[in-house]
Amino acid sequence: MARVSASLLALMWLWWWAAMVEAEYLRYKDPKQPVATRLRDLLGRMTLEEKIGQMVQIDRSVANVLTMRTFSIGSVLSGGGSTPLPEASAQDWVNMINEFQKGALASRLGIPMIYGIDAVHGHNNVDPDLVRRIGAATAIEVRATGIPYVFAPCIAVCRDPRWGRCYESYSEDHKIVQEMTEIIPGLQGDIPAYSRKGVPYVGGKTKVAACAKHFVGDGGTIKGINENNTLTDMHGLLSIHMPAYSDSVIKGVSTVMISYSSWNGEKMHANRELVTGFLKDTLKFKGFVISDWEGIDRITSPPHANYTYSVQAAVQAGIDMVMVPYNYSEFINDLTNLVKNNIIPIDRINDAVERILLVKFNMGLFENPLADYSLVNELGSQAHRDLAREAVRKSLVLLKNGKNETSPVLPLSKKVHKILVAGSHADNLGYQCGGWTITWQGFSGNNFTRGTTILDAIKSTVDPSTEIIYNDNPDAEFVKSNNFVYAIVVVGEHPYAESAGDSTTLTMADPGPNVISNVCQAIKCVVVVVSGRPIVIEPYLSSMDALVAAWLPGSEGQGIADVLFGDYGFSGKLPRTWFKTVDQLPMNHGDPHYDPLFPLGFGLKTESVKELVARSTSAGVVGRPFALLMTASLIISLLFRG
Repeated sequence: MARVSASLLALMWLWWWAAMVEAEYLRYKDPKQPVATRLRDLLGRMTLEEKIGQMVQIDRSVANVLTMRTFSIGSVLSGGGSTPLPEASAQDWVNMINEFQKGALASRLGIPMIYGIDAVHGHNNVDPDLVRRIGAATAIEVRATGIPYVFAPCIAVCRDPRWGRCYESYSEDHKIVQEMTEIIPGLQGDIPAYSRKGVPYVGGKTKVAACAKHFVGDGGTIKGINENNTLTDMHGLLSIHMPAYSDSVIKGVSTVMISYSSWNGEKMHANRELVTGFLKDTLKFKGFVISDWEGIDRITSPPHANYTYSVQAAVQAGIDMVMVPYNYSEFINDLTNLVKNNIIPIDRINDAVERILLVKFNMGLFENPLADYSLVNELGSQAHRDLAREAVRKSLVLLKNGKNETSPVLPLSKKVHKILVAGSHADNLGYQCGGWTITWQGFSGNNFTRGTTILDAIKSTVDPSTEIIYNDNPDAEFVKSNNFVYAIVVVGEHPYAESAGDSTTLTMADPGPNVISNVCQAIKCVVVVVSGRPIVIEPYLSSMDALVAAWLPGSEGQGIADVLFGDYGFSGKLPRTWFKTVDQLPMNHGDPHYDPLFPLGFGLKTESVKELVARSTSAGVVGRPFALLMTASLIISLLFRG
């Protein structure tokens, strides 16, 4: 019996010892351990192949469970317009991403992958508090689809509107761009008070890892040509294009994406001085640096001409994760050989992987790797649409209001007998949203997303007795013969993204100029320009009674009607210079040749109808009869002025 007890004790001791060994083995999975301890433990267990796998980001179209498990792939993304199914639901996204994640978790060490998607859009001409709230709403909506990582914000300083990505930029003024980095704590959450500078932070399951892009100088390329060369000295680079990156690092941004562009002839994807020397060493950025889509391929000309060299140059420059996005085996093989042949030191690989794992640990991905359906009802919620509508109202810029200062046209009366709504952009959600919406280059029409067109917004705002006639391209005779009180003309640009949006002429899409001519020369007109940037408008300005820059208002066209009809006042200011002719470009505030049509910061203000009535009442005339008289006088002036 004593022998049996001794054997049992020995066996129990072995079980206990095995359990302790297992617990030690899983230290990196223990959330009670400090992140630094977990990181060291995990990194020490990884093979070279597993480390390189973490440095790879592939497109969802080539991802599957076997690939994720076999290569320990670190990240997957959706390229522009890449979805699990046509008209995919939030549940479809969650299911797809979880399948990829299960593959990653089935790898030897079970390191979760991070899924990324572009979420750079919306209303850029807004105040920091509002952009922070937009960031928080964006984070929840992205998380609702199971995605924890967004390639946003774009903190480029667009110095030339001919650039096809100018609408992704907040301003030509770096100070405004710096203020707008407040979207980062909206996306990620506020960094803890004890956090060290540059350490990435993501505050829970309703927040996402953000990505400041594109490092650095992408908004300053010659003639605004996408992916081109930015010519400036170090002072120019640091004073104009770099400040927002410094602010982003201070706010704990998780990742930074490198620009396709060059600085003084050197490709940013191969620029060790700026990526490692300045971003990582000087600014103390501790998150990970990611390439752009096939960005390392473009280090050579033509792209992919010497891929092994491109891999070497990019990784040695300091890029930690490479958006491959398709031929991942080629990248893995080339980088593996470069390390095994001592061309790229293992320390550089370890630095890259440490940064990637730090972001994953800090965002809680090891504890909550799988998405669920708990947030699916947040997608397109009314609260978020109300926020977008507020952003539209506050981003509109009133550039002209009346043929002279004493005869304002806005706000418009809601109760008149007949209104003309004209222009190709009045009833087109795709045009309102622009590029990077549903598909990479955007779309035309009202069938691919839910929202309110400007026409529908006008219809829902005016008095039921007011007749609205819509004609996208009316001729002059039609306008003159229909006894309209006034017209709202909505024109602008067609959707575009990246290089497809580069323009040397910045002209309005046809038939916009003809519509303005036919309508505004016949009756009182308010022109609303839907565009991603300033476009040529000076030749038509004198014929307009009012002009509104609506930018790309997105799905909530009601925000435009809110301000046109005086439920709210205009308050927006131009975040970039509006030129007279393209021959002036590039032209930015402070330039010696500065001669704009409308300068940076310009924007007329109006009061809402309620404010007008209240102010007039407080000026000495009291009571409801005056309010009625005031409203009536506004209507009469709109009916019969000019």
